[in-house]
Amino acid sequence: MVSAVFHAPLEAAPPEPPVRDLKVVPKAAANDAARTAPPTAVRKPPFDWRGLWLRVLPPLAGLGLLVVLWEIVSVATAGSIPTPRDTWAQAVEVFSDPFYRNGPNDQGVGWNVLSSLQRVALGFGLAALVGIPAGFAIGRFTFLSRMFNPLISLLRPVSPLAWLPIGLLVFKGANPAAIWTIFICSIWPMVINTAVGVQRVPQDYMNVARVLNLSEWKIVTKILFPAVLPYMLTGVRLAVGTAWLVIVAAEMLTGGVGIGFWVWDEWNNLNVKNIIIAIFVIGIVGLLLEAALVKLASAFTFEEVKS
Repeated sequence: MVSAVFHAPLEAAPPEPPVRDLKVVPKAAANDAARTAPPTAVRKPPFDWRGLWLRVLPPLAGLGLLVVLWEIVSVATAGSIPTPRDTWAQAVEVFSDPFYRNGPNDQGVGWNVLSSLQRVALGFGLAALVGIPAGFAIGRFTFLSRMFNPLISLLRPVSPLAWLPIGLLVFKGANPAAIWTIFICSIWPMVINTAVGVQRVPQDYMNVARVLNLSEWKIVTKILFPAVLPYMLTGVRLAVGTAWLVIVAAEMLTGGVGIGFWVWDEWNNLNVKNIIIAIFVIGIVGLLLEAALVKLASAFTFEEVKS
């Protein structure tokens, strides 16, 4: 028996690629070539003119509307309210020498602003020293929270100026009475916001601290303080705004040197231009204080809290 084996015909092999003459380029030469090669042109995105106008145009429109309304009111009151142009001329004269002194009751606007800021700093600083630790304690311990909540709810709605006669009676002086008024109106936002922040710390954090047997000092510094910081800074911002509002009214009643007393003194002299200038000064100083605290808060808080 003959077995036959059939083989398929061999397929034609593809032609071999030609051998290229490969040259080895030294590494140093490659680096030199890379340095001498012309840099790739990077296309810059076009300037966002629309975004610029959206940032600049609305504030300018708001200021322009204010000036127009101001001019209309001046015309409607037959000149009782000075025009923006007259007020600007008076402001140039006032700020040409803001730190003059012609006596205890005749000083430049710069000295008055500095005196008001000094009172605000003292009253606000004392309120922070008392209010922030008190807020931590009230938020941390249920007994203290139930003890002080009725007192805070009772005293917080009281107008700050209602505390001014108490300060005059106790301290026998206008300056400490004004500082006392700033203190009592600044303490409530810091106490309340700090206590709320402590109470909103996740319970899991406290359970971990209990398992690790951490001391109360470590619980406050390592767990509570980082978590409560956004709430605490919010209370500080509210307190500073309230303090700057109250100091103007308190200085009107107590006298002495200060931006509030300057407004009242100019009213007694029927100098409406300086009163309007003082209004703008009070607003600008309050805006700068708010901007500084927003900058401070955005440096220590999360992104969602920065707004």
